[in-house]
Amino acid sequence: MIRVEHLSKSYGSLVVLKDITTEIHKGEVISIIGPSGTGKSTFLRCLNLLDEPTGGSIHIDDVNVLDPKTDVPRVRQKMNMVFQSFNLFAHLSVLDNLTLAPMKLKGLDRTTADTKARDLLKLVGLAGKADAFPDELSGGQKQRVAIARCLAMEPEIILFDEPTSALDPTMVSEVLSVIRRLAKEGMTMAIVTHEMDFARDVSNRVFYMDEGLIYEEGTPEQIFGNPKKPRTRAFINRIRSFIYRVESADFDFYAMNADIESFCEKHILPRKTRDNLLLLVEELVQLHLPTLDQGAFNIEIDYSEKNGDTELVFNTAATIGNVLEVSDQEDDFAVTIIRNLTENITHTQADGLSRLGMTVKRG
Repeated sequence: MIRVEHLSKSYGSLVVLKDITTEIHKGEVISIIGPSGTGKSTFLRCLNLLDEPTGGSIHIDDVNVLDPKTDVPRVRQKMNMVFQSFNLFAHLSVLDNLTLAPMKLKGLDRTTADTKARDLLKLVGLAGKADAFPDELSGGQKQRVAIARCLAMEPEIILFDEPTSALDPTMVSEVLSVIRRLAKEGMTMAIVTHEMDFARDVSNRVFYMDEGLIYEEGTPEQIFGNPKKPRTRAFINRIRSFIYRVESADFDFYAMNADIESFCEKHILPRKTRDNLLLLVEELVQLHLPTLDQGAFNIEIDYSEKNGDTELVFNTAATIGNVLEVSDQEDDFAVTIIRNLTENITHTQADGLSRLGMTVKRG
């Protein structure tokens, strides 16, 4: 139903979208997730030509919407959009908000438009609000009216731009329930959302966008359960990272410890986890210092806000190998401490790097 090829969008020197190529099929529900400022909303606005793309092509039912000969208003009737800020006409009643476009653009008579609008208000659970004005409604009710107004134009595709971001948390579920119902009825939808559980539940596919690209796409099971790419994993697990590079045996150990303490306090890691982490770093640094003649090493701490796990990783030159495989008696004691403070330990070598990783015990 939608085919996008090499889509790009820039505002002067600011590149927002970079070479996006994808398809959305009839009846699919696509959730678009990712950090703020990565082009998700701009992607939707380009699909609907609210923002004119800088390059590439967009086909809706095999019609190139960027062709100057294309009847853009007619295409827009196929693909409507629901915004995070509702965009209702404050001076019109709810019923008039729903009937205005069908009467003006589709030529419906007042009676037919009213009947249809009231049916749509029933669909979104607001049959009793036909004569109310937008400022008499809650945020959740306004958004449901906005969805009903969108449906009044009988679109084949609906684009949702963060439909719950402006709502009080208590009102989010009523809007998501309406979108779920549309999904069950087979409406083709693309939804920019920060509601991860909702995206997992309602989508056929998920696009993870980062730095203006569809960085990874797949089924909800793949994206939320087993993402392949590092940025996707970091976003899904809400991973907070700290990296420290050691280039000399004379590095400031106490300053590094202070930075780690600050990272732990910022992300509210439990005291026992902090203590275990600091001791692990101390022991592992001592094991790695003799390898500095072969190159610097990086210390990386990854804390997952989602599951509370803290991962500690040492990245060194691949030729160094696993420093835990030692025979010196003093080093054996350090290795024992390290194993007692971790849930698991892994070592891999690839792309010129040796990676020693472990999960820190919480207590």
